[in-house]
Amino acid sequence: MLSLPIILSFTTSLAAAAGLSDASLKNYVNSLELDYSFNPVKEAYWTSLPHHRRTPFALSPDGSRAFLAYLDNSETDVHIQRVDPKTFAAVGSAVTVKGGKEAGGLVAHNDGFALLTNEALPSGTSNAPADSTPVPVLYRYTEGEQTFKTFLGGPGVHESDGLSASPDLNGDLVYSEKAGLYGAYFVVTDYSGWAEGHFGDSVQYISTNGSLETLPESSAWGCSHNTGIAFEAADAVPFASICAEDQGDIWLNTNNRGMDLSGTKISNENTTNGAGGESMGGMSGSYSNLARYQGEDSYIFSWVSRGAVDLYENSWMGKGYVASANRTNGRNVAIATFSDKQTMDGEQASSVVGAKDGDSQVNWITSGTADCSNAHVATFDGANALVTWEQIDEPQCNNIAMGCQGEFSGSYFQLVNKGSKVGEPLKLMDTYVAGDMVTMDDGRICWPYVNMTWRLDQAAGSYGGLPSSTTKQISFACMSSGNDTSPSSTIASSTAVSSAISSSSAITSSTVASTQVEVTAATVSTSSSAVASKVPASFPVVSSSNTIASSISSVKIAKIAHSSTSSLATSVSASATTFSTHVRASSTSSVAAKEAPTALADAAENKGEDCKVQYIYE
Repeated sequence: MLSLPIILSFTTSLAAAAGLSDASLKNYVNSLELDYSFNPVKEAYWTSLPHHRRTPFALSPDGSRAFLAYLDNSETDVHIQRVDPKTFAAVGSAVTVKGGKEAGGLVAHNDGFALLTNEALPSGTSNAPADSTPVPVLYRYTEGEQTFKTFLGGPGVHESDGLSASPDLNGDLVYSEKAGLYGAYFVVTDYSGWAEGHFGDSVQYISTNGSLETLPESSAWGCSHNTGIAFEAADAVPFASICAEDQGDIWLNTNNRGMDLSGTKISNENTTNGAGGESMGGMSGSYSNLARYQGEDSYIFSWVSRGAVDLYENSWMGKGYVASANRTNGRNVAIATFSDKQTMDGEQASSVVGAKDGDSQVNWITSGTADCSNAHVATFDGANALVTWEQIDEPQCNNIAMGCQGEFSGSYFQLVNKGSKVGEPLKLMDTYVAGDMVTMDDGRICWPYVNMTWRLDQAAGSYGGLPSSTTKQISFACMSSGNDTSPSSTIASSTAVSSAISSSSAITSSTVASTQVEVTAATVSTSSSAVASKVPASFPVVSSSNTIASSISSVKIAKIAHSSTSSLATSVSASATTFSTHVRASSTSSVAAKEAPTALADAAENKGEDCKVQYIYE
């Protein structure tokens, strides 16, 4: 006779083999009351399309405390709220880090938390960046009291390599108990030295007493221009790291913190100056893209990509580097797995000039003509992972290497076992990922979101787009790899479908709801899709970069005029990258190469000053 544990184990295995279902999800709608108002939407740079504003979420090692960080609606001050990890309700009052401009990363401890943010230096500080441009800083709080504060940029930090600021962090913070170190990976712009006026990224390590460690594994300048960061702790430095850059590649750069051939090229991507397709979420992204399997030394990475065809030499980078054209107009979801922090499973991306196929190594989770965005991943255990994304079935992708717009078609949640899809993805219309995905003590993966009607069909906010809204409530969702049959579960109406899906659900409003949105089952058509480790046959192939240029109805090259070489404040407030008067035309976009000289001429004509052309980063 089989024992109860064996029966339960067998039942769980069967449930996992079938994939995710409605019963896998439990929602805690509006469970967390905030002390301060929060704006849940962050505008994408250049397109102003809506992104979820990140709310970092973390669980203490003993599982007794959770914390959520959020930016005040005024866009100054970061609030950190303790959360009950069972009910997701508030515990006590929020701690406020005055002057913080971004909730950039959060680590929970048994006695408190650590926060990565950016803030302006006090007036009169020597060698500070101009015009109160924020610099990165790490805070540690113990039982509600500040333990230390360590600047990771600005005066006195890697001065010989150039002083740096971080108007937008777009990075992450992790902690390794075995290494006894925090690791922070974030975007920087230098305001002195050889890279002055350019955007790159930095990896810094900090001890438990707040000392900024000068280690060979640190980096003052890595991927340039950084368009996406994935970072995860390891048992020793260097921690696992991935960067996307605007020269056409995504790199596993654990061993070099840079973007050269000594790293491992995960993917070829079609890019333009300062933009790389928002592969890791763009503005307010770069979190929960790289996850370590529980109890293992292996990792899994998720991103969105348009694929790559027609490889050609990247003459700006030099021998051994290639650029590519897009395979698809919309972006699809892909994953890569790693046996350890610096070894990718399978082949790296091709660098063969003239190759027609530049993405045959990619393990695609979706395929087809829909556009996917906001991809994230977290692990249930040592073999199973949850991959999630948002989708637009009929997208308009008018801007090279940026996001798309259209009617929101749903959030998708796909169970993955050892790199292979299990069952069909679960589709939800009222649950989104808007903060870190955390593996809880009970094995579920939980994350925060705002209970609202989500729209992707218009720009947001300040340029006449969707109206802005605020909330003082945060919801949570938890996914199990098997079936959660708890009677107290609040289950969102959903349908498990393939990634090639057509939904009739209409989005009507962007106002934050005070109660849970009632969603009826969507009318869908389904089709099965096989697990693809090569290029799916359903991908519409684009023959060349010229074809791409002609197929996009309204290409915008990311350019803005900047008035003065000394006005750093203007450039950073626009989240833009200042180049020298030697203008680098994009080697990855024929359109950008033609437009860059025109951009310089336009800027000079419009301003009549010592102008430069700036290219955005996402």
